[in-house]
Amino acid sequence: MKEYDLIAIGTGSVMNILNGYIARNADARVAVIDKDKPGGICLTKGCIPSKILFYPVELLSDIWKAKEFGIDLNIKNINFQKIMNRMRTIIRKDIGKIEGGLKSHPNIDYYRAEARFIAPYTLVVNGEEIKAEKIFICSGSRPLIPKIKGLEKTGYFTSDTLLQLKNLPESLAVIGGGYIAVEYGNFFAKLGSKVKVIEMLPRILANEEPELSQAVESELRKFAELYTSLRVVEIKKEGDTKKIITRDSRNRTIVVEAKEILLAAGRASNSDILEPEKGGIKTDRRGWILVNEYLETSQPGVYALGDANGKFMLKNVANQEAKVVFYNAVLGKMEKMSYDIVPYAVFTEPEIASVGLKEKEAIDKYGKNNILIGYERYMNTGKGIAMNEKGFVKIILKKDGTILGAHIAGKNASILIQEVVNLMYARAGSHTMLEAMHIHPALSEAVKWAFTRPMDIESYHKVRN
Repeated sequence: MKEYDLIAIGTGSVMNILNGYIARNADARVAVIDKDKPGGICLTKGCIPSKILFYPVELLSDIWKAKEFGIDLNIKNINFQKIMNRMRTIIRKDIGKIEGGLKSHPNIDYYRAEARFIAPYTLVVNGEEIKAEKIFICSGSRPLIPKIKGLEKTGYFTSDTLLQLKNLPESLAVIGGGYIAVEYGNFFAKLGSKVKVIEMLPRILANEEPELSQAVESELRKFAELYTSLRVVEIKKEGDTKKIITRDSRNRTIVVEAKEILLAAGRASNSDILEPEKGGIKTDRRGWILVNEYLETSQPGVYALGDANGKFMLKNVANQEAKVVFYNAVLGKMEKMSYDIVPYAVFTEPEIASVGLKEKEAIDKYGKNNILIGYERYMNTGKGIAMNEKGFVKIILKKDGTILGAHIAGKNASILIQEVVNLMYARAGSHTMLEAMHIHPALSEAVKWAFTRPMDIESYHKVRN
């Protein structure tokens, strides 16, 4: 049996810890294990490749919009293969750098294989038993595959496998209405596929503020068919056409047809592969690894971060968790992980971004009479008028000026929200935003102005309607 000072399972955000660990422990022996290509889900299958793909579609939208400003442009050709190959070339290069570093590092034994626990602190990898008193689990997740009659026989793509597509599907049914479904639905629809999004809930992006969901739905309906409140019960194939059989809330049958299917119904844990229970590591009923506020599992010295603990499947969260694990497991501090202020964005059109509490959550927590809503349209700013941009900013405040949340739909939403995120981390109230000088004219003025005239709940909804 090989014994190590540290075992790292995964090569995503856990890599943020390793350099610091090895720098403090020059003679340390480290095992790094990953069954997939190195770099983690974000680089190899998730946020990086998808955003490389989505940017050309953003350019397309800008070209189409140019006519509003007196610029008449014609698009001669959309080279789908070139778009896909560019993504794969960039990703392959970054993966190669990480792999080269792992293989050449004198302190690291790199295992490209599955691992599973057989006892506390002990794993089997490539038929070999290895052990360490300190283990970091960053084992990621995979696409959730629901049990739908005929699905496996008919065939489908996931967000993993569609990255290998060579030709643009003539038509595509997207099963799911979350951020992966909507982002890829927008991507394929604007490149020319006949896209049909099927969501079992009453609206797409159901976890977002209704205003943001509505803004995305309004734009997506211009290019794709949207079916909501439909439950997929069976899939059949007739010739080269796939028939998705659904039932609505009144149990009526509705059939949606497409050449290809993208399954985007959520994410599942990889713990069935890792078998953490055999290592004395507890999981919840869905297989996510349970951790305390210090990100330590039920087994002392074993930590879980990123998708492995199932809390927030976002790269920015995983990076923050890596920092907390480094403080606790390497530096010996007692740093708690907080999920109170977690910003994120959905890169569709319009782009949307959120942080903190939503309106209903704020009301449930603090009471309707203690909540104010700030609201401003991009078009009320000089830059918004210049861009003819129909976005908006929604701010959730307590009456004392405490910032509880922010939600933005429109161009550069992921950039604009950071201004609010930084204030929330600094525990600064709305007065700081109001005192800060903003560039004029700029879209950021919409963020500031949303703070200037906060309204009670009833007044806000009158303005919105």
